[in-house]
Amino acid sequence: MAREISSGGVVVRHMRGGWYMAAIEPAGKGPRQRPGRRATKGVLALPKGLVDRGETPDQTALREVREETGVEATLVTKLGDIKYTYVRSWAGGEKVFKIVSFYLLQYSGGEIGSIAPAMRKEVSRAEWIPLADAAKLLTYPGERDMAAQTLAYIDSHPDLAPPKDP
Repeated sequence: MAREISSGGVVVRHMRGGWYMAAIEPAGKGPRQRPGRRATKGVLALPKGLVDRGETPDQTALREVREETGVEATLVTKLGDIKYTYVRSWAGGEKVFKIVSFYLLQYSGGEIGSIAPAMRKEVSRAEWIPLADAAKLLTYPGERDMAAQTLAYIDSHPDLAPPKDP
């Protein structure tokens, strides 16, 4: 079985009087309407990707967030790891064991959705979603858990003061 090591970020920002987090819609995973059927719901996920050689997992999280959302962030803490297996739809349907480390990051600049054209093959769009709703809105159970952990972390760390609220 192949192994993959990835890293991602839960980027939070205080705005409009509350906490929001960055989420992405992977390319080709948006809502679809099929003739004679109900529309399918699109995939909403956290930015993440493979750890490159010579890169630490937290550096990967910051890079993936920048590439997939268009925003810059600073590291707050590691949230945890998600472990799962999947079967590749390429490379002969090989089974893969994957570990994704997630980090809590705080927004420091940039514009959500300002994604480079080369990245559009991976990400259709990025948006801010209310952190309080993220555990319901995200598609994948492990990522919903990371959103819930983020909310708990913020609630228990009043020192994570919100920057200027736009």
